[in-house]
Amino acid sequence: MEDIPHGISVSAVRAARDLRVVFSRLRRRLREVADTQDLTPSQVSALTLIDKGGAASASALAATEGVRPQSMAATLAALGRQGLIQRSPDPEDGRRQLVTLTSAGRERAEGNRQARTEWLTQAFQDRYTEEERATITEAMALLERLAQP
Repeated sequence: MEDIPHGISVSAVRAARDLRVVFSRLRRRLREVADTQDLTPSQVSALTLIDKGGAASASALAATEGVRPQSMAATLAALGRQGLIQRSPDPEDGRRQLVTLTSAGRERAEGNRQARTEWLTQAFQDRYTEEERATITEAMALLERLAQP
């Protein structure tokens, strides 16, 4: 293994690496399942973010995604050309515009979410025993700590 910092166990390094690799593969697989052939990963991410978070300014979306405002503007322009988002004046600051999903955007986001959920549910049913699913559920409870601040 690579150089391990003092006080860090080999098992912690291995678990971190393995988890990152598995999550990366799973994310890629879930993206394949959803109907995103005509959208870039950035566009899918922005569509999902707006769907989950509701109306937001382009700058807020850029900050959340960790991208430059210019990159988010290009992403939103592409989503707008496809009729998936709409812009409206911010009621608190008329100089700003808020981005929301159109009905087509909401349908697309919901369809993608449903396709991913159905695939994942069927995969758990087909590939794991009841005992293995219980083990995965227990492991997810432990992994939830990683998501906490």
